[in-house]
Amino acid sequence: MSAFSAIGDEREVDRDEFTPGIEPQATWCPGCGDFGVLKALKQAMPEVGRNPDEVALFTGIGCSGKLNSYFNSYGFHTIHGRSLPVARAAKLANPDVEVIAAGGDGDGYGIGGNHFMHTARENHDMTYIVFNNEIFGLTKGQTSPTSPKGHKSKTQPSGSAKSPIRPLSLALTSGATYVARTAAVNPNQAKEIIAEAIEHDGFAHVDFLTQCPTWNKDAKHYVPYTDIQQSDDYDFDTSNREEAQKMMFETENKLYEGEVLTGRYYVDDESPSYQEEKQATGEMPEEPLAERYFDEDYEWERTADSLLDHHK
Repeated sequence: MSAFSAIGDEREVDRDEFTPGIEPQATWCPGCGDFGVLKALKQAMPEVGRNPDEVALFTGIGCSGKLNSYFNSYGFHTIHGRSLPVARAAKLANPDVEVIAAGGDGDGYGIGGNHFMHTARENHDMTYIVFNNEIFGLTKGQTSPTSPKGHKSKTQPSGSAKSPIRPLSLALTSGATYVARTAAVNPNQAKEIIAEAIEHDGFAHVDFLTQCPTWNKDAKHYVPYTDIQQSDDYDFDTSNREEAQKMMFETENKLYEGEVLTGRYYVDDESPSYQEEKQATGEMPEEPLAERYFDEDYEWERTADSLLDHHK
């Protein structure tokens, strides 16, 4: 089965298909929230009807980077902070493949922050899951972009002097068309949000709160949490950008005050994806570029020739 012949294969999908045949021993620490991401991702796949041959998972460096070792699909382990540009290239080459990128808060909001902003701005059709545990875990507990002000670590022994970034607000401001937050302690909501993000046409950002019991013992374990869609205290329109912005700002304030809010914050189903815009202008062919590798009669074009023709 190839990524081409499998696409559109109408059949019932079981979550166990996404567990590798020879399952590697997980090296995440006991109690790590990353197990919650893996479980939610496996459970979401039958919901969207995708099988392993239709999915490509791209990860960066860090504890989160191990995700595609425990998830049976096409996968690519990129360098630190670079999962998004590699994932973008794969989606452009073969738009029918379901592309998912994953990284930690240091990987995604720090080292890869530039790629995060511009992938959101261009609205590439993919899902980006960021494991947010407010710490650099794999490198043994350094302050990350989401560590709270005053947090003490090996790199900030006197406490972080700066306030953390606001991931939800950053995603919205940059141009993401689906923005949500969930947590490892809320598996049912996590599964539903990841399924929605995968089905969304455009850039879907999921800030996934994942506790780190080894290197961030001072952090809240994100319980108790409040689902903003289930609470009578929060009423706003997820399609209204201004209302979503206010709700995100309140959520990001409350996280460090001891109240954990999760849910869907912004959903824009109208804005075209990057792929749709490029196809509309004729800059991207309807036929997936990747399929040309399997066409023996295809006459290959040189990109340089195309560019020179535009300047004649």
